Amino acid sequence: METVEDVVIVGAGIAGLATAVALKRVGVRSLILEKSETLRSTGAALTLTPNAWLALDALGVSHKLNALYTPFTRSVHRKALLEALAEELPADSIRFSSKFTSIEQHKLGDASIVVLIGCDGVHSVVAKWLGLSAPVHSGQAAVRGLAVFPQGHGFNKEVTQFKDVGKGAGFVPLNVKELYWFFTCPEGENMARDPQLIQKEVIEKYAYNFPSQFLDVVRHADLSNLTWAPLLLRQPWNVIFGNLSKGNITVAGDAMHPMTSHLAQGGCSALEDAVVLGRHIGNSFIKNGRLLVSEEMARALDGYVKERRWRAATLITASFLSTWMQQGGSQWWKKVFYAFIFPKLSNVARYDCGTLPSVSASAELQHYSNKSD
Repeated sequence: METVEDVVIVGAGIAGLATAVALKRVGVRSLILEKSETLRSTGAALTLTPNAWLALDALGVSHKLNALYTPFTRSVHRKALLEALAEELPADSIRFSSKFTSIEQHKLGDASIVVLIGCDGVHSVVAKWLGLSAPVHSGQAAVRGLAVFPQGHGFNKEVTQFKDVGKGAGFVPLNVKELYWFFTCPEGENMARDPQLIQKEVIEKYAYNFPSQFLDVVRHADLSNLTWAPLLLRQPWNVIFGNLSKGNITVAGDAMHPMTSHLAQGGCSALEDAVVLGRHIGNSFIKNGRLLVSEEMARALDGYVKERRWRAATLITASFLSTWMQQGGSQWWKKVFYAFIFPKLSNVARYDCGTLPSVSASAELQHYSNKSD
C-alpha cells in the first residue's frame, strides 16, 4: 500500500528541505515532491547572513556547515547546504521525478493529507492557486558561478565588490581554491543560455571595464554551474494583502517572497520560514496530543502567515531599494544611500526567527513508527 503523509511539501530546494527538517524536529513526518531527478544545486553558492545561521542553529544543522567552512565565512556551496539538510531526513522522505501540476489533480481534498506546503520556487503552482500575482521583473539580471583555482586563488577571506553605472560584481572565497562570484547588470532581451557564451559575454561585453582581478575570476569559472537569469520579485503589497495561506495550504521560500539578490536574503529568509512554520505546526501537533488535527492546521498556518507577512514584505522592499540604487541615479545620491540608508537596510540580516518547540526523541520516533505502519 502506498503511504500518504500528513504533510506534503512541493519542492526540494532550501525552503522545502528546511521545512521538512523543522517538522521532523517536532515529530512530524512529511513527504517532499521534487520534479528533478536529484537535489538541485542551481546557483552554485549562496551567502548566509547572521539570520540564516540562527535558523540553521534552530534546525540543528549549522554544525555540519561549520565543519566545512571557516568561521565567519558568509558564502557556502548550495549543494553542501542542501545535502546537510537532506541528510537529516529519512531516505524515503523525498520523491524525485514527481512533477506537481495542480492541486486538484493531486486530490488534496483527501482527509489523509492534512497540510500542503508550496516550496516550488518563483513560478509556484501553489502560489498561483492561492491567487498570488506572478512575480515581476526588477529590470536587472544576475550571473552567478564558481571560480576554481587549482593552485589556490590567494585572496583574503572577505567579500570583494565592484560597482559601475547600472552594474555590480563581486566575489567571496569559499575555500583556498574556490570563489563564489556574481555579476549584475540591466536585464537584456537576449540573455545567453550557454555557459561558455555567458562567460564570454561577461568578459567581453558587460564587464570589460571592470578590474582585471574580477575578469580573471570569471575566466576561471566552472562552466558546469554558471547561470544567468533575470532577478524577479513579488510586489510587497501582494505579500501584505494577498492570500499566503488558504485552509491547510500555504507557501514558503521563493514561492512566497521572491526578491532581488542585493541583500542576499532569498535563501536566508527561506530558512527563517522553515523554522517559523515548523514552530506553528509543531505547537499545534503537541497541543493535540502529538496528532495533526486538520481543523487546527488552518489556525496554525494563519499564525505562520501573520508572523512572516510583514517580514517578507520588508525584505522584498529593502532588497529592491538596493537593486534600484545600483541601476542608476546620481553619484551624490549613491554616496548618501550607501553611507546612511544601506547600513539600515542591511540590518534586516540581524534577525532571530526563534526556535522550535521541544519534543522528546521517543515521541518523535513513535510518530514516525506510526506513520510507517
